Amino acid sequence: MAAPAASDDGSGMARIDPAPNAPQGPVIERRSGITLWRQIEQSIEADIVGGRAVSGSRLPTEAELACRFGVNRHTVRRAMEELERRGLVRIEQGRGSFVAEDVIDYRIGPRTRFSEVIARNNRAPSGRILSIAEVQASDAAAAALKLRRGRRLWCVERLGLADGVPVAYALHHFPRARFPGLAEALARGGTLTRALAACGLADYARATTRVTARLPTPREAEHLRQPRNRAVMVCENVNVDQDRVPVEYCVVLYPAGRVQLVFEF
Repeated sequence: MAAPAASDDGSGMARIDPAPNAPQGPVIERRSGITLWRQIEQSIEADIVGGRAVSGSRLPTEAELACRFGVNRHTVRRAMEELERRGLVRIEQGRGSFVAEDVIDYRIGPRTRFSEVIARNNRAPSGRILSIAEVQASDAAAAALKLRRGRRLWCVERLGLADGVPVAYALHHFPRARFPGLAEALARGGTLTRALAACGLADYARATTRVTARLPTPREAEHLRQPRNRAVMVCENVNVDQDRVPVEYCVVLYPAGRVQLVFEF
């Protein structure tokens, strides 16, 4: 990338003109009374608001932006952190910075299905099972499923994506005695709903949802591709069959900057 050229506007104040192939935004001024990082923030914001940087697109790297504005990378990083705090960009560790997409309305009702919710937001839903393990029921899982503590459960660790972007990290718990073939059904591919149907559960509904908020663990932040200092919403869900017997206890984490929960009654 060609280095930006310094020019003089007649006032004796040096300006940094952006490189020819860079998005055209306001140039920065060294003695304007506004900090350099704030001017960079405003310039990138103008690109986003003006449609020159479209939703979901990858932004230039810190090095490229430092070259564009004629500053060091620390100054650029400060501007990007502020844009992320305001929800205009999202920063993914190891992948770079992206223009933030519109927040997803995740509607929670009696029959909530991830793929349907995401599709209604005009996004392409997809899912990835990270692990399937047999575990002992914790106090919370046992109480939710009305089982004795220590009973054997399937724990399915799953990542839900919208247009390839992580929007949900979940731990699904199912009674092993009721669904002995669940692991094999999931291994054959398909959704959780289809795997449960193959195990004899034709339909299920939401009984309760409890919502809290906290900071993610390192593993959770890595899967959701977000910094550890950004909050996640935590939903503890209990699903029941047609006889109101609990069949699933699920803990789902949603990145607060990408998802807002909407409860339908």
